[in-house]
Amino acid sequence: MPDIIVITLCGVICGADNWVEIEEFGKAKEDWFRRFLKLPNGIPSHDTFGRVFGLLDPEQFSTCFMDWVRSVSDLAQGEVVAIDGKTLRGCYDRANGRGALHMVSAWASENRMVLGRTRTDAHSNEITAIPELLKVLELKGVWFGNDRCHAARGTSLDRWCRGR
Repeated sequence: MPDIIVITLCGVICGADNWVEIEEFGKAKEDWFRRFLKLPNGIPSHDTFGRVFGLLDPEQFSTCFMDWVRSVSDLAQGEVVAIDGKTLRGCYDRANGRGALHMVSAWASENRMVLGRTRTDAHSNEITAIPELLKVLELKGVWFGNDRCHAARGTSLDRWCRGR
């Protein structure tokens, strides 16, 4: 399973958007991957990537991934962390009545990486998701940047920053 996760992570960083593209990426970079991965059966098929990730608990994977990101990202004192919400394009499912997915991300500007992200509740907005994301990230000594509406007095981000 580590081989599948590493290939997927590298593929997504390099722009792969689906399991077929991740498989193609893996095959194109197979010699490089063999330097540090076992790959006993070569690069897995796109079906295998899909099956493995389909079996993972998304919440548990997200927690483990965020723990790993924290372990490799050393935030400088006073670094700016941008908080922003986005609606992901093309993720709605009209046939099954599912709306688009809304996510809130924390971006470390100096490190140029997403520290974490969380989805908003179906009947909520990003303002309610921000405190949960910040609680998980446990950031100290950084500056937060965000849309002006989040920093307004009395909003969830304002209360979180003030410890209320």
